[in-house]
Amino acid sequence: MFPEYDVIVVGAGHAGCEAAAAAANLGSKVLLVTMNMQTIAQMSCNPAMGGIAKGQIVREIDALGGYSGIVTDLSMIQFRMLNRSKGPAMWSPRAQNDRMLFSGTWREMLEKTPNVDFYQDMVKGLLVKNNVACGVITGLGHEIRSKAVVLTNGTFLNGIIHIGEKNFGGGRAAEKAATGITEQLVSLGFESDRLKTGTPPRVDGRSLDYSKMEEQPGDEEITGFSYTNTLKPKTQRSCWITYTNSTVHNILKTGFDRSPMFAGRIDGVGPRYCPSIEDKINRFAERERHQLFIEPEGWNTIEIYVNGFSTSLPEDIQYEALRNIVGFENVKVFRPGYAIEYDYFPPTQLKHTLETKLISNLFFAGQINGTTGYEEAACQGLMAGINAHLKIRDEDPLILKRSEAYIGVLVDDLISKGTEEPYRMFTSRAEFRTLLRQDNADLRLTELSYRLGLASQDRMDKVIEKKKDVDKIKSLLGEVSIQPAEINDYLLSINSAPISEKQKADKILLRPDIELPDLITNVTSIKDLLHGFPKETIEQASIQTKYEVYIEKEKELAIRMSQLEDLQIPEAFDYKKIQSLGNEAREKLARVKPRTLGQASRISGINPSDVQILMVYIGR
Repeated sequence: MFPEYDVIVVGAGHAGCEAAAAAANLGSKVLLVTMNMQTIAQMSCNPAMGGIAKGQIVREIDALGGYSGIVTDLSMIQFRMLNRSKGPAMWSPRAQNDRMLFSGTWREMLEKTPNVDFYQDMVKGLLVKNNVACGVITGLGHEIRSKAVVLTNGTFLNGIIHIGEKNFGGGRAAEKAATGITEQLVSLGFESDRLKTGTPPRVDGRSLDYSKMEEQPGDEEITGFSYTNTLKPKTQRSCWITYTNSTVHNILKTGFDRSPMFAGRIDGVGPRYCPSIEDKINRFAERERHQLFIEPEGWNTIEIYVNGFSTSLPEDIQYEALRNIVGFENVKVFRPGYAIEYDYFPPTQLKHTLETKLISNLFFAGQINGTTGYEEAACQGLMAGINAHLKIRDEDPLILKRSEAYIGVLVDDLISKGTEEPYRMFTSRAEFRTLLRQDNADLRLTELSYRLGLASQDRMDKVIEKKKDVDKIKSLLGEVSIQPAEINDYLLSINSAPISEKQKADKILLRPDIELPDLITNVTSIKDLLHGFPKETIEQASIQTKYEVYIEKEKELAIRMSQLEDLQIPEAFDYKKIQSLGNEAREKLARVKPRTLGQASRISGINPSDVQILMVYIGR
């Protein structure tokens, strides 16, 4: 009934979809197995993509040839560039999406991707021979063989849904949990644990009074995520902001004795940076209110996502508390919020390729590795799909450095440090964030993707043209001089010191209160000089000119750090024989098995003296 596949991807969430697309586009014959063909790439929680650091990841996925950026652009109902008031390293794109359109667009793109087959069934086990993954066993009893397997099970592994004192098996609302895989992997020697996440209630938008809330419109200019020419919406839908209050908090507290989290019925650790509303009012008791974002679920639906009100309290408590939020006095609830507890596998059991150390040709991606968020899952799926394809062809793996991409930071953090709580990406996790901006992901990664065979010739040509234009603009700015008469009126209008003699344009651009578009608008000679250059290219040239000193310093630091990355540690290295290392260091190094001294230096509990000792022994 089934041919042998190159790669089988288990699960069709954000990780699974990117894994299937990547492996297939590289030439592998792929089978995507999902429990429900109607929920491919479903946005299980909030209907949004991007945000702080997450937006950078989506742009990196796009530059590497993934689909998430394109799908996000084609299904967005609102776009905002966050942190515009800060430096460009902090700018983060975010889109509100049409939930159904997002899922439908993903499925359509996968169906148009050659080499991707689909099958609806639950995978209950793996085919493993001589410690090599060679296929899957489905709930209907089919044995489907392949050269590699990518597990992207999300929250489905032995998932349990909690609402107050009620709990039942499930991987998502109205969908059953997946069983069998955890038990088999544990029997093979893997370590597993439990994590928790949650989701807020969904409500009827017709029952809300928006006149009592603060409107949050999208940006006038939609930059989007993909570096391709995707269609952007001509109009946008607003989101809204309201707040909880002391009355709401008091009502919620009456349900704490029935809370699965406080009553100890949930063992898994929840996400620190996206806590439930009961966790917020418990941990931050001094706060009288918490902000809520009221987010539409699409263009043509009345369903509303209450962002900031994640909860697993009893339904009657949820309803009563919601009715006391400003604008929610007559609220109608579509479905209550719930918590979900699920199995994950500490990611220190993986290589940097996301292949498991215990079983060859078996890859993990997404929440099975302890991460949270669509974007974190999608980028892992992309990397797992690429590396599964490369592994079965005996080609060199793709491992991104921490100085190359946020994706490299995420994977290295997971493999080197592990996680005991759902891992979420932040700009603060990246030591080279001035280099890893959302605006330059194409310049950083397209050539790499092109060499792999994912990025098209057209994409590569656009990047080459963009680099040439950026360099040309920077050169022109260094050559042209601006006369005082041309610019002083503008400088005085923004309370910036006027110039007394002509100055080069790039020197004036170094002022913190001036951007290149400002010069184009207010200085005729600059406007004429740069006429015809794309806006995105002008912005790139402006950033590179203004922050050149910081960018170069960070590049030098990255080069120095890479010296440790170049010092390889043999895979079979015996740390127990190094008596000068402490017991904790030996134990952690033996468990993680770092590839390089650089990775060893980032393992929690490894100090600089341990690294020096390792360096001496490896030198020997």
